Amino acid sequence: MSASDVAPRAADTAPRTLIITTGSGGQPPTPPGRPPVGAVVKAYIALTKPRIVELLLITAVPAMFLAARLHRDGLPDLLTVLIVVVGGAMAAGAANALNCYIDRDIDQLMRRTSRRPIPQHAIPPVNALVFGLILGVVSVALIWATTNMLAALLTLGAIAYYDVVYTMWLKRTTAANTVWGGVCGAAPVLIGWAAVTGGLSWEAWLLFAVVFFWQPPHFYALAIKYKDDYAAAGIPMLPVVASLRRVGLESVVYAWLTLATSLALWPLATTPLYGAVALVTGGMFCVEAHRMHGRARRGEPVKPMRLFHWSTSYLTLLFVAVAVDSFLL
Repeated sequence: MSASDVAPRAADTAPRTLIITTGSGGQPPTPPGRPPVGAVVKAYIALTKPRIVELLLITAVPAMFLAARLHRDGLPDLLTVLIVVVGGAMAAGAANALNCYIDRDIDQLMRRTSRRPIPQHAIPPVNALVFGLILGVVSVALIWATTNMLAALLTLGAIAYYDVVYTMWLKRTTAANTVWGGVCGAAPVLIGWAAVTGGLSWEAWLLFAVVFFWQPPHFYALAIKYKDDYAAAGIPMLPVVASLRRVGLESVVYAWLTLATSLALWPLATTPLYGAVALVTGGMFCVEAHRMHGRARRGEPVKPMRLFHWSTSYLTLLFVAVAVDSFLL
């Protein structure tokens, strides 16, 4: 044994000074394992998937303006519009939060979803479940108390359809999940219409059909980009279980159905402005779908995000035209 093994080291015999660190403003630092309040709030907001909520509201509000113009001969009550916007955002956020809870097993397997709050352990799963349920109950109660029962029941039905029918069943069992999942995505049109009129006319169902038929090409494009993610998670999205030619062909079919349905609204419920916008933007939507299908047939890279981004722009422009057109009727 050497002398260094028994002799006390200088660091052991030197006086020790206790150093206390503080956070900003002289406050104690945040304890380990306790994230800042701002990060927690941000995580809960992320659970609601705000970008999807925004897209849903883009369809609901113009539908309310058209409903009021056709069936009330005026503009919708602004308080009703505000309530549907707030209540609809809460309902969509609730459905998305519950979706994150249900899909927590597959979200961690996919690169696209692995950064969501639950896979990142930013929010415990049970907290996400409680948050989604509370948000859903409040949203339905708000719409029921301030508009009417039909709008509230449609809101409840959309949440239940998305989380139970789509997320828990269709998404995990059939390649037709994208098509039938479009029911809940198109529901905001019906909710907004019912909130204004208390009923559902054929114009409401035509607008519903536009969004319903629009969704397969929109989401197929995204599913092509993240095909490997869905395959790794065992989710039978159409691009995982079918050829790109088949996906491209279905995209073309649904793009044309979207255009045809949007034009069916023109002669009886809208002015030439809406018709022109529907024809031009819908035509471009079909062109992009054909372009993707053509590349798939030739064995070339399909560049699906061109169709995805244009489909988003198309829906936005079309429903802005619905809103503007309501002032011209």
